[in-house]
Amino acid sequence: MIFCSRNEFHKSPFGAVPAGTAVSFRLTFPHNTPDPKAVLEVFQDDVFDVPALVTPFVFESRAEGFDSYICEFTPSSPQLLFYRFSILSGGNRRILGRDAGGSGSFESKDLWQLTVYDPGFQTPPELAGAVFYQIFPDRFCNSGKPKKNVPSDRILHKDWYEEPVSRPNAQGEFLCNDYFGGDLEGIRQKLPYLAELGVEVLYLNPIFEAHSNHRYNTADYSRVDPLLGENEDFRQLCADAEKLGIRVMLDGVFNHTGSDSVYFNKEGRYGHTGAYQDPNSPYRSWFSWEQYPTRYQSWWGFETLPNVNEECDSYRDFICGEQGVLRSWLRAGAKGFRLDVADELPDSFIQDIRKAVKEEDPHNLLLGEVWEDASNKISYGCRRQYFQGRELDSVMNYPWRTAILRFIRYGAGEELREAIETILENYPAPVIPVLMNCLSTHDVPRAITALAAPPMDGHDREWQRQHNTLDANTFYTGRQMLLLAAMIQYTLPGAPCLYYGDEAGLVGYADPFNRGTYPWGREDVGLVDFFRILGSLHKKSPTLRTGSFEAVSFDHHSCTYLRRLENHTLLVCVNRSREDLEIPYDPWLLRDAEPLLTVGGMEDCFSLHGHSAILMRLPDGEKAAKSFFVTTGHQSKE
Repeated sequence: MIFCSRNEFHKSPFGAVPAGTAVSFRLTFPHNTPDPKAVLEVFQDDVFDVPALVTPFVFESRAEGFDSYICEFTPSSPQLLFYRFSILSGGNRRILGRDAGGSGSFESKDLWQLTVYDPGFQTPPELAGAVFYQIFPDRFCNSGKPKKNVPSDRILHKDWYEEPVSRPNAQGEFLCNDYFGGDLEGIRQKLPYLAELGVEVLYLNPIFEAHSNHRYNTADYSRVDPLLGENEDFRQLCADAEKLGIRVMLDGVFNHTGSDSVYFNKEGRYGHTGAYQDPNSPYRSWFSWEQYPTRYQSWWGFETLPNVNEECDSYRDFICGEQGVLRSWLRAGAKGFRLDVADELPDSFIQDIRKAVKEEDPHNLLLGEVWEDASNKISYGCRRQYFQGRELDSVMNYPWRTAILRFIRYGAGEELREAIETILENYPAPVIPVLMNCLSTHDVPRAITALAAPPMDGHDREWQRQHNTLDANTFYTGRQMLLLAAMIQYTLPGAPCLYYGDEAGLVGYADPFNRGTYPWGREDVGLVDFFRILGSLHKKSPTLRTGSFEAVSFDHHSCTYLRRLENHTLLVCVNRSREDLEIPYDPWLLRDAEPLLTVGGMEDCFSLHGHSAILMRLPDGEKAAKSFFVTTGHQSKE
């Protein structure tokens, strides 16, 4: 191997670096390589015709079988860089590019990435490895508390356990105006349950007044939606949550409003001050008009979601100003925001949001909805700057979600390893402990469905409805596969996020089937207990919260990796097959290990010669606890 970016012998330090950090690169050549001369070529973001920096390698040392050459450079400012190597040997010049696993190949034209971030960039240390819990507020718990000023055009389900409305009305419209009455008081009453799950951050989908059950079409940023309660209910929820060590994070929808809102008021619900009703409205400059008032820019063409111009000074002050939306809700008790469709918010706007959020409290969290690798994301032709230290703390980690589910369902082990190591290599170190690692969200099928049901593959809602109820065998298989997926989710670096009801056995394809009500009184008790154990394990283990990651083996049947922190090492093995497997186990890998981290009730947690390990397989009757033979070369532990 000439070079591998994931091997600290070849590149040090590993991964992204703070600006001002000296980065060393080492190439190795066999002794018989004729007089190799190599240079490092560094390219600035998206300027790939001419390298911005060319640095020659110098001979370092001779070892058995190879010679090593080394060079070093120090990036001076936060930026996204890419690099490759040009090597002259025997009169031939060849380009060494990036191949799978970060290794070098003369056949590849791909470049390596180097993320450089602000050395002052920090994320809330107390949230490192915290357990998140996401709630779709209308569907979690109805306290029964009387509501005031509820609009008359809302349809209220009489049965909590009914399926959400998924067919259009007589006019062919999906109005999303059916409600189950879940509220903030109901969430407050269930805080002890959330604490038992180990929850430390409660992420709420939108709670502001809006005229749909998802509430992504904000009507009034200053008020809690009347079906959820009143502003005081939110303050009380935050205060009681804090007593249990739980922070509340809100969903910030700042790219668009509802057309039925104080600000746009197309439907006339709010008098005559909205931008659509009044050409002299103070809100008119917030929106982009093609032909006033009938034609305007909207989110993905939905006329009920008019786009907001985030460059408008009055709108920006309304959101980020001293008396703005962000600070008002933070002062009411929120501890951070998740930014909806962050890809569609200008970098300068996100920077202003961060400034407001962090000025209220540096320990507040700012997280973005980004579906791809956020370190090199391009949206609307612009390379984003999320992770240079001036914008987001973290993102929803959809790449790992996809890879975990594909491994458990299809056996894509190498794909899982590549997804994990790519994110760890590209993201700044402060981001990793607060990565929001999810298996389900309100925007994707629930995990059990994604793991065991027929793939959705673009099928429409009618097909989804027909296949949404799983037979007993499919559900049980998906349930058991969820145990394995969650084991990976909770033992990888970052902050695992549990989507409400996954722990109770909820299933469902896309919206609205993935937004069913929490089945209080009908939970899968065994599944809930399992997530309690996982939450306890994760919350109490510093190694899982902040430890490093080292891959051991990933293949079609199993994945094995280490989490290491100082003098404690944890070995994680997951077997997705129904067969006993022998896992290669080198005791040298656990040279710094301490005794087993004990977790009450988890039978598949073993002590291996005084070291820690969590072993898990797809259960098969009585063989559930006999899933692995972990070999150390001379002995084994079943």
